[in-house]
Amino acid sequence: MQPEDDGALLRQYAENQSNEAFATIVARHINLVYSVAQRSVADPHQAEEVTQAVFVILAKKAPQLRHDKALSSWLFQVTRLTANNFLRTEIRRQRREQEAYMQSVLTESRGDELWPHIAPLLDTAVAALNEKDRRAIVLRFYQGRSLREVGVALGGNEESAKKRVMRALEKLQRFFFKRGVHSTTTVIANAISGNSVQTAPVALSVAVMAAVTAKGAVASVSTLTLVKGALKIMAWTKTKNVAAGCALALLLTVAGVVAFDGYDAWRVSHLPGIQGSWEANMLLSDDGIRANEAARSHVVLTLVKTNGGYTATTDWMELGRKSISMGKVTYDYPYLRLQRSPRAIWELRINADVTQMVLDNTSAWNRGPALFLRTSLPDTAPAPLTETQFAPGDGSSLEGYWDGEFDLDLQKYLLTDQTVPGKDAMPLNLKIAEPGNGEFRGEIGVPEYGLTHLPVSGHYQGSMVKFADNIQHGLFQGALNQDGTELIGSWTTAGKSIPAKFKRADYRAEHLLDDEKDFSSTDPGELQGHWKSFLPTPKGKPWTPVSLDIAKMPDGSWSSTLTFPDSVESFAPIPTTDAKYDPTNVHLGWKWWPIVFDGTLKNGKLVGTWIGPSKIPHPLTFERTGAQ
Repeated sequence: MQPEDDGALLRQYAENQSNEAFATIVARHINLVYSVAQRSVADPHQAEEVTQAVFVILAKKAPQLRHDKALSSWLFQVTRLTANNFLRTEIRRQRREQEAYMQSVLTESRGDELWPHIAPLLDTAVAALNEKDRRAIVLRFYQGRSLREVGVALGGNEESAKKRVMRALEKLQRFFFKRGVHSTTTVIANAISGNSVQTAPVALSVAVMAAVTAKGAVASVSTLTLVKGALKIMAWTKTKNVAAGCALALLLTVAGVVAFDGYDAWRVSHLPGIQGSWEANMLLSDDGIRANEAARSHVVLTLVKTNGGYTATTDWMELGRKSISMGKVTYDYPYLRLQRSPRAIWELRINADVTQMVLDNTSAWNRGPALFLRTSLPDTAPAPLTETQFAPGDGSSLEGYWDGEFDLDLQKYLLTDQTVPGKDAMPLNLKIAEPGNGEFRGEIGVPEYGLTHLPVSGHYQGSMVKFADNIQHGLFQGALNQDGTELIGSWTTAGKSIPAKFKRADYRAEHLLDDEKDFSSTDPGELQGHWKSFLPTPKGKPWTPVSLDIAKMPDGSWSSTLTFPDSVESFAPIPTTDAKYDPTNVHLGWKWWPIVFDGTLKNGKLVGTWIGPSKIPHPLTFERTGAQ
């Protein structure tokens, strides 16, 4: 006899209150619900409570459900929602272990080795899939259905189910890869199918049926609270979706913009507060001093609650950067998303007692995961050295301002496969403030790379000098010559050393003309001024903001710089290394990147072609900013 499907059983319960039908549903799906709950709350007893709550919710919602929809996928979503609500309300909750997010596995791990690393991420990854992909994964691996059965459930055949499952596995593989877990789809599939569903305790089915039959009367207070909270969130989510549909209809009939700021403010006000300071030690995208290491910085994230939402800034201690805006903040506990630019996005997950946040994705700024902890005593980034602090002092052998250069070989290394014309070395500068006792602090700057005020620390003994930037990207080792005018040695980064030298210089003389630059313009046909644009994505959409500043000097010559405001490191104006100007045309080059822009003034805009490191030409238009 063919067993009745879930829809028929659910209809029997909804129409006739058939406990036998509901018991069959529980028996079929309790392992799935229990397993998802246990991975979410990380405690078997709490997982049992979540499981009971999910089936009580099912019993309450049975008359309203569409019986032709896949019940397993619905249960998966409700279990996730209920478990998250459980964590948020801190019902009999112990602190979850976050260290699992900080691990990575070797490429091509076996399924049994891989499972401990993907288990904390699995349900988040599956929940991020679209509805059909999620149903395919739940049916195939959580419930062990055949591809033919998956195909029928999805309204297709075995072949279409096979393709659907494979595409979903590839999405899961990319999700895990971004979080440091590297493996093949085959190994991931074996790990999920072998471990994702665990046998629920024998007595749990009895407890579930008792709670459902008694309409919740025999359930614990915490379980009833959990049911109530989950039902409220489900109703809220449905209301939100209906409101979004109404908003769309209104937008189609009314010329205007409808915003749900009030709704968002209400939603955020009912979520756990995350305002305050959070700090983490973060691996940066730059290489470290040694091979196969990364530079690093201590980061303080500050969240301020305002106007029903949050603003976010960061201070980077070892980079000497303060109050860097993190752009758009999206908060939906336990998830926090910060987007400064398309390449600088942080996805964080907050723990139950709101004391930790795990950043588990990479971006243009960071390499690998990071753990943010709440703090009431955040560190502060050091202020840039003043001219008085690094001015040469009596009896000081190192204090002062130095001009330096790296050998061209280093530049070839830094730019990897990019070609840099010319044989001159990259210029840089060094400021040293010497407190004595053989120790000193300072700042290194690489103007042609947009880097300035990068803190360094070092020491010296006799003529031998050693210092490193505080992010542990580069290390200088050398000696001071006999007359104290040159530092000659080597610079090491990523395990490679190249020649480097510094000579004493006059800071004021180098910056004498800084205040003489004239950016003012009285005619739209003049080149001088402040210009802005956005570098395009490969699809032509605005991407990274870029600023171009062109000044006229007292002798009639021109000076121009390029700035990437969204960069954490290359944020300072970058002087051009190749420039040609006529009344309405410019040719500008920055060979160390390398970048070239050729433009012409048209209707008050600077219209031209941008060629960056990819060597692909892009049309680019600069417009004047308001300040001149």
